[in-house]
Amino acid sequence: MTTHVEIFGIPGLPEVGAGDDLVALIAAALPSSPPASGESEAAGGALRDGDIVVVTSKVVSKAEGRVLQADDREKAIDAETVRVVARRTHPGGETRIVETRHGLVLAAAGVDASNTSPGTVLLLPEDSDASARRLRAGLSDRLGVNVGVIVSDTLGRPWRMGVVDAAIGIAGVRPLDDLRGRTDSFGNRLDATITAIADEIAAAAELVKGKLSDVPVGIVRGLGHLVTDEAGPGARALVRPAAEDMFRYGSAEVLHARRTVREFTSDPVDPRAVRRAVAAAITAPAPHHTTPWRFVLLESAPARLRLLDAMRDAWIADLRRDGFSEESIARRVKRGDVLRRAPYLVVPCLVSEGSHAYPDARRARAEREMFLVSMGAGVQNLLVALAVEGLGSCWVSSTMFCADVVREALDLPDAWDPMGAVGVGHAAAPPRERPPREPDAFIEVR
Repeated sequence: MTTHVEIFGIPGLPEVGAGDDLVALIAAALPSSPPASGESEAAGGALRDGDIVVVTSKVVSKAEGRVLQADDREKAIDAETVRVVARRTHPGGETRIVETRHGLVLAAAGVDASNTSPGTVLLLPEDSDASARRLRAGLSDRLGVNVGVIVSDTLGRPWRMGVVDAAIGIAGVRPLDDLRGRTDSFGNRLDATITAIADEIAAAAELVKGKLSDVPVGIVRGLGHLVTDEAGPGARALVRPAAEDMFRYGSAEVLHARRTVREFTSDPVDPRAVRRAVAAAITAPAPHHTTPWRFVLLESAPARLRLLDAMRDAWIADLRRDGFSEESIARRVKRGDVLRRAPYLVVPCLVSEGSHAYPDARRARAEREMFLVSMGAGVQNLLVALAVEGLGSCWVSSTMFCADVVREALDLPDAWDPMGAVGVGHAAAPPRERPPREPDAFIEVR
């Protein structure tokens, strides 16, 4: 811990081009004369052991030849993007928040058209951690000092206006300070606090660099206890694993997050999460200002087994009437056991209260179909909301084939029509990739 930190910029670097020796340029720009009267000692001294050199990613990209002749910036963004988290169209064009192959989530995949010649764009360094390691090794060899190096870039922040610089490449700097297990001055144990030290340093250095000042390098002095002998884990340590990311799905991908999961772990399902998903389900549109959805939550094992056993017996009876052999029936029943593997079941039911009675079959059928469409929208909302809660699910239509059996097993009113069953649980394995579907194949324009 230190109570005194100095931050100063290194002006005087020329315009950087592909193949330039960035280490040599930084070393040449470092002041070597004693500080002038009244000037900070830091501003007049060369690099020292324990200093942290923060370099804007733009000059790293230029030196590494990551400048692209691109009249169409969008194509460059596409090439750097792994997934689109969110997008918004506005009068000036389109803004995309994406995940890059580096694991960063940021606007436009870090593809920048500023501080570069017209008609070109800057891509992020190919491997910012490797770039930081090379800069650190070069400065050590040239100047004989043990310093840390951070490659920084600008990131936006959800729920906060403005941008800040963050570390996208790190060498020789501890990226995180894990305070879990320690106690504060009041004796309270810290159970969740992990400080992103490298990001704090990157943001601090930006105060002396700036976007318009032509100062791409800043020195942070006074944090030598954070500088390590080894290169360390790099900025990858700052990327939150997908499984721990509570905000994994952005607005552009929340619907695509829903996948059918057929294999579940034995981990219990939090009933509160299911109730939150039901709250999302009942926002679906409905005809005549009705509320035609009911969701039966089977939270106890006896209730689930009672339903599934009754449905199995009804299915076997149907198959026997259809003339299937006992061997064929056994195979079919085994394949249909997906709901038995789920630790939690939801049975959505359609209630057509408030529907209009029509004397002719055409309008009566249309009225029924309106309610069915509303029920389908509710089920889809439920499945998507479960995915956002981190739960896997599968919708199985089997209850629709034995509605009377389901109503009896669950003691439901006669007016409730079971609309399949949803198995809910924690996925035992990542879902399979969904084969791409071209929207044009499903569109007709008139």
